[in-house]
Amino acid sequence: MTDDSQRNFRSVYYEKVGFRGVEEKKSLEILLKDDRLDIEKLCTFSQRFPLPSMYRALVWKVLLGILPPHHESHAKVMMYRKDQYSDVLHALKVIRFVSDATPQVEVYLRMYQLESGKLPRSPSFPLPKAFEQYLNLEDSRLLSHLKTCSAVSKLPYDLWFKRCFAGCLPESSLQRVWDKVVSGSCKILVFVAVEILLTFKIKVMALNSAEKITKFLENIPQDSSDAIVSKAIDLWHKHCGTPVHSA
Repeated sequence: MTDDSQRNFRSVYYEKVGFRGVEEKKSLEILLKDDRLDIEKLCTFSQRFPLPSMYRALVWKVLLGILPPHHESHAKVMMYRKDQYSDVLHALKVIRFVSDATPQVEVYLRMYQLESGKLPRSPSFPLPKAFEQYLNLEDSRLLSHLKTCSAVSKLPYDLWFKRCFAGCLPESSLQRVWDKVVSGSCKILVFVAVEILLTFKIKVMALNSAEKITKFLENIPQDSSDAIVSKAIDLWHKHCGTPVHSA
């Protein structure tokens, strides 16, 4: 039995006996012990597996470039980053793009725009077209209903693709989606949106106006969120393939 097949066998075994992720957690801990963290391997790991909560913040910071790959620099760089955050937030308040009443997700978006030189223009998001494409592949009848109701252009794309489902999904489910986004796979957002429509198909098909459909999708029931994310990840793998560990 090859190393890969042994690893796959153990992963399936751990999952069946209720210890899913045991081997993955050990693999991540090995990656995090390197003096210089391997960004490519951390990206691949994050795309293949959910990150353990105890390591999520560290991995996200490294993948986003907030912290450098070298461990010994983390404390000093983090101090600089906190000062940078305060400076950018102060600048946004001075130019009146945000205030103390601004929702936190909007503050983060404006900070990103200011840092990347896109402030007052919102970044363009080509994801709605991809959403329509994959929804058509999964359920063309559902897409036809949305078109009949003139709802396709009025779906909550900002909530889905600009806020990355913040304010739509509970934190525990959101973290699993953001693991993929942070590691470079924004397309997962498309499949979460598609799966939301598939999960609530009966409800959506019963609604006959764009306004009612949009209002429902902006406030979906929270109890199905974990299942929606799991199925969305399966859809993502189905259409885009499964990332492979780097050697």
